Formats: sequence, C-alpha cells, structure tokens
Amino acid sequence: MQSGFRAGHGCTLATLKVLNDITAIDKRHYCAAVFIDLAKAFDSVNHHIFIGRLNSLGFSNDCLAWFTNYLSDRAQCVKSEGLLTGPLEVSMGVPQGSILGPTLFSVYINDVALAAGDSLIHLYTDDTNLYTSGPSLDTVLTNLQTSFNAIQLSFSGIQLLLNANKSKCMLFNRSLSAPARPSSITSLDGSDLEYVDNYKYLGVWLDCKLSFQTHIKHLQSKIKSRIGFLFRNKASFTYAAKHTLVKLTILPILDFGDVIYKIASNTLLGKLDVVYHSAIRFVTKAPYTTHHCDLDTLVGWPSLHTRRQTHWLQVIYKSLLGKAPPYLSSLVTIAAHTSSTRSSRYLSLVTPKANSSFGRLSFQFSAATDWNKLIN
Repeated sequence: MQSGFRAGHGCTLATLKVLNDITAIDKRHYCAAVFIDLAKAFDSVNHHIFIGRLNSLGFSNDCLAWFTNYLSDRAQCVKSEGLLTGPLEVSMGVPQGSILGPTLFSVYINDVALAAGDSLIHLYTDDTNLYTSGPSLDTVLTNLQTSFNAIQLSFSGIQLLLNANKSKCMLFNRSLSAPARPSSITSLDGSDLEYVDNYKYLGVWLDCKLSFQTHIKHLQSKIKSRIGFLFRNKASFTYAAKHTLVKLTILPILDFGDVIYKIASNTLLGKLDVVYHSAIRFVTKAPYTTHHCDLDTLVGWPSLHTRRQTHWLQVIYKSLLGKAPPYLSSLVTIAAHTSSTRSSRYLSLVTPKANSSFGRLSFQFSAATDWNKLIN
C-alpha cells in the first residue's frame, strides 16, 4: 500500500493503518517490524527502468516520449560564495523540489509491495515499513526475514540500495516478554539490523509498548523551547500578535498526530496540558493560580482533550463517508438495527472483538467504541 503524496492520504492516516495492524494482533501473539531506509532513494531512480514501468502500466507512446524528455538531458551545478561550478550531467534520479518528483518515485517503487509475501507492508514514498505477527517469536522473525529478503531483492531489481545502518527492527507487545537478544534480522550483505525501542515513523515517535512516552517527551521539549523564546520577547507583542503566534507555532505541534498519541496514559497527556496552559498564560498574562478551565475560556480555545477528540471523530466520520483512505474506511462497519429504537435513528458501528488491552487500542475497535458513545 502506497500512501505518499496521494490526495486524502497523509502521514497520520498511514500511521493509524500501521498501528491498527499492530494492535489488532491476538494477546498471545508477537509482532515484529522492520523500518527500511533506502540510500539516496530519489537520486537512484533508473530512467530506463522507470520508462519500462510506465510502459507496463499502459502509458501511450506519446506519454513515454514526454517523460523520457522530461527526465533526460538534465544537469546540476553548485553555487557557493558567489562562485558557480560547471554543469554536471544528471543521468539518474527524479527532480527533487518538483511537483512530479514524489509522484514519479511512488510509481517507480510501488510494485515492491508485491514481494512482501506473508508479511504486511506500507509505503509512504521512500519510507517502507514491513511487519508480521504470530504466536511464536521464532516463527515471526523467520517469516519477517523471508519477506525482508524478498523486498531487498525487489529493491535491488530497480537499483535501489538498502541503508542497513539506518534500517531498524522493533518488537511490539505490551504483555509478552521478549528475549534480551532476539534472533537478528540481516540484510543480504550479512549486516545485522539494530533492534530499537523507539523509532520516528512519519513524524511520530513509536515505542515498542506504544506508550508514546518518547513522542510526548519530544513534544514537550520542542514546545517549551518555543514558549521560552516567546516569553523572553513578550514585551514586543500585542495581545493579537501573541494569540496568532501561539495559534501558528504551538498548536500545530500539538495537533499533528494527536489522533495517534491520544492513547497515551493520562499522566503523559497531562504533561502536554502543562505546556499548553503555559502558552495560554503567555497570551493572556493570567497568573499561575488561574484554573485551567478559566484559561481555556480566556483565550477561546478548547482543552487539548477536546481538540484530540474532535480530530479523532472527524477521522471516523470521513471513514464512514468513504473520504478516508480505503484501508481505514474498510475498518468501520455500520451496524444493522433489527428494532425501531431511539438509537436506531443514528448510525452505530459494529464493535469488533478485542482479546486484550492492546487490541482495544486498534483503530477498528476504538473508532467503533468512541463513535457509539457519541450517539448514545
């Protein structure tokens, strides 16, 4: 599944899909993932292979000629301190910074997913996540290694090279213990991939327990740094300017991926409330003794919990309307009402069975549960 640079798709929705697959596993199952990093992926696109890919997709000869012309006879140079180097011919890669570049790369790489075998795979342009689950850790790692080998061969076939040093492995589970030294996942050249407990995937820090502790710690640090700068220069800003500054520089940090990390513990989410209220105090000059409910009223913004829940329900609603990616829309099922009751006048969702607290974090379970709470 390729989500990169597609209308209606985005980093957050792609991550929701991956996390749904991971959290929906049975409580006695292990889940292992490989986060694949490619070396200079955009610069390594072979033009002849790419044109052949377009030809296999049924593009006309005129289109093939146009793309051949678009990609060929390109040159690059470097300007430094007013001096310009001579031109150097560019015989590979797609033009970066262009509108077409990411789309062309997505077309180039898309068939790699066919090699995943029994594992699941999600592509977001050049970010590739390969993962699988099962009751035996040895079996899971064996299957993952088999799929990883096939994926590497597929990449090699289109002249894309794995960066083994930056590709990482992770074991996901909240309840099952994992050995201190699990079997290695290796690249085709024999390099062992490093196992990590945290990995930044599409802008969100994932950890092996899906606690989002690392992600929230990074959010705290980033927001505190910005708020510190704002407070040091508060005398320079009017109320309207402060209101706009926080709205444009602080709130987007909190909003990005909030439907993903909303499953974190109340203790962790409370740490974000602290920095959020600090930002509001910067705007309003409210004393530290002001209650948080009064702070929200003073600035006219909802609480972070309300913001997260609003964004979450919007994702569910779009999934119901078919305006979310198919891989999310397919996870919500409208319940059939057999009797005429008050609740039957509203759309309720089928709540799937969840075998564990981990499973109750999945999109398909939590979306149905939260939506049904709303209409009841």
